[in-house]
Amino acid sequence: MNRRAFLMTGAAAAALATGVRADMPRWLSSEPFGPDTVREMARDLAARDYEPQPEVPQAWQDLNYDQYRDIRFDINRAIWARTDLPFRMDLFHPGLYFPRGVEVDVVRDAEAHRLAFDFNLFTVGNVAPDDLPLNAFMGYSGLRFRTIFGGRRIFSECAVFQGASYFRAIGAQNAYGLSARGLALRTGDPEGEEFPDFTRFWVEEPAPGDETITLHALLDSPSVTGAYTFVIRPGEATEMDVEATIFPRVDLDHVGLAPLTSMFLYDQTNRHRFQDFRPAIHDSDGLLVWNGAGEMLWRPLANPTTLQVSSFVDENPRGFGLMQRADKLSDFADLEAHYHRRPSLWIVPGEQWGPGVVRLVEIPSDEEIYDNIVAYWRPREAIQAGTEHRLTYRMYWGGEPKERKDVARVLNTHMGLNFQRDRMLAAIDFAEHPALTNLDDIRIFVAGGRTPVSAGILQRNPETGGARLAFTFDPEDRDAVELRAQLLDPLGAPITEVWLYRWTRTA
Repeated sequence: MNRRAFLMTGAAAAALATGVRADMPRWLSSEPFGPDTVREMARDLAARDYEPQPEVPQAWQDLNYDQYRDIRFDINRAIWARTDLPFRMDLFHPGLYFPRGVEVDVVRDAEAHRLAFDFNLFTVGNVAPDDLPLNAFMGYSGLRFRTIFGGRRIFSECAVFQGASYFRAIGAQNAYGLSARGLALRTGDPEGEEFPDFTRFWVEEPAPGDETITLHALLDSPSVTGAYTFVIRPGEATEMDVEATIFPRVDLDHVGLAPLTSMFLYDQTNRHRFQDFRPAIHDSDGLLVWNGAGEMLWRPLANPTTLQVSSFVDENPRGFGLMQRADKLSDFADLEAHYHRRPSLWIVPGEQWGPGVVRLVEIPSDEEIYDNIVAYWRPREAIQAGTEHRLTYRMYWGGEPKERKDVARVLNTHMGLNFQRDRMLAAIDFAEHPALTNLDDIRIFVAGGRTPVSAGILQRNPETGGARLAFTFDPEDRDAVELRAQLLDPLGAPITEVWLYRWTRTA
């Protein structure tokens, strides 16, 4: 069988359900689906030994990058394309980076209908092979949702689920940037990381006028299974309500909940290391944490020369996320990548998560094509094998958090030698804020541990309307220095975020 003539085998043809609408690919099977279906499947799966999903035929795995891209989904044949429903669902074929297929079901009237792999949903150019083997049961590599954002007339992308447990979303004005994952295991550990997979998706068919779409996912890996539900609400900031129940096969002593993955190559703090015409290259420029004590912490991202791990000890965090605060084209001078339109991603726990750390992993990188930043919540206690761990959280893909402590934000960080070339100088720009109206009344706090730091100078920044704090420090013979700065009112109350920075020696 080749891609020009896809003939279903007798067994597959017999399995196809009847009554399929014109806007739907063929169904391989139909079965009841309820609120506990995926959770029960994950619980049952955790009680058995792990078995990886079957791989697609080798010819699909052997596709090169150009061949893979030459096979494109025909959006005119999207799920619900010929309806008045408010969403469209596109499907991605497997192969290349995606050697295992994912089962995709459409849920309608409490029944889950498994979609057959249908090559007729794709358009093929002249680069892809002409004799790819086809199988109705091979599955897809992922899916994409499109909807009509306010003020538009066409269906535009809002979310993608593809690869391991990765997914991405964007607000109405964004371009795709950072990603999230269902679960992270042993990120940065010497013995290596484990990447769980979403092995099956169930998408609830929306009704006319619905503002949300719901996706369920089954997660599986050697160490853990999981049941996930995503309720997606596109908008200026696309929101996702996530409910997850994980079932460990082994004790999870290093698990990352609500993990985020991004790219940071350079900005004004490490620009000297890269010979590039652009002033900055990154999908995110800082980690923001609203901790349980009520502090807003801002940690500018770094691209270190060796693996760097930072842990922000906390209990019951109010939120954390990777932000992209550089939002002007001139910040990047890139007319193609549109880094200034990359979304921030903010996580709000739905319940108290107890003691743990917000963990930031920064991996050395010399190319913008690699994701080298990971952030997640790591519980202090291991999640024991044979137990069930449930959590909920909300994700905001777009700009700054809707709810946050009312203090001035950090806009930018500049780092380099001072005018005398004998000390390092840090310059921190804070956004305009009513508390920064009279700079003479503001108290400056700067600390560098055992590293000598200057008292700091505060000036008005005429371009931002906010304030710039500049201070110097002498690393002496140290390879790393932990810095902390904040502006306070006369009574010592915070009026800015807490600026945290780890300076590291690069030469």
